[in-house]
Amino acid sequence: MTQEEDIKNAVRVLKAGGVILYPTDTVWGIGCDATNAEAVAKVYQIKHRDDSKALICLVDSDARLQRYVRNVPAVAWDLLDTAIKPTTVILDGAVNLASNLIAEDGSIALRITKEPFSHELCYRFQKALVSTSANISGEPAAQNYADISQELLDSVDYVCWSRRQEHKPHTPSSIIRLRPNGEVTIIRK
Repeated sequence: MTQEEDIKNAVRVLKAGGVILYPTDTVWGIGCDATNAEAVAKVYQIKHRDDSKALICLVDSDARLQRYVRNVPAVAWDLLDTAIKPTTVILDGAVNLASNLIAEDGSIALRITKEPFSHELCYRFQKALVSTSANISGEPAAQNYADISQELLDSVDYVCWSRRQEHKPHTPSSIIRLRPNGEVTIIRK
């Protein structure tokens, strides 16, 4: 299967409200349409995760990120432009997303992916994509396809073919909380 066919299949499942497993710019992820509350609920159920714990979303561009946050502070752009590794920013004022995806304080965690597969997937989907690590809550994140449990493989609607043969170390993104008042908190380096 070509990468293009793989992306088309994944987008079709996402648009139908399904859940996918896919390679990202960090570890393998469980994904769904970030605007579909039912799909987001399925992700929480699959991960056995409390829905009070927010999930990260991937987008393909600055413009798409701005669709989901009322006011992006200037420091966020500086940080994202200079980051050496994949960096997730937690921003206040989340909008246009499933309500069960937004944290109680109204914030959302977003990352602009530059990795070819996940970037193209986000671009073709034209919406934010949930991107939570492919594991049951409390277990290690799946760095590669081979690390994904059979339980997860059986729980989703589509498993991407791209990068399944890969066997190399991957780490989760940095997570940085940016407040409108300029306060910066590093959650994960």
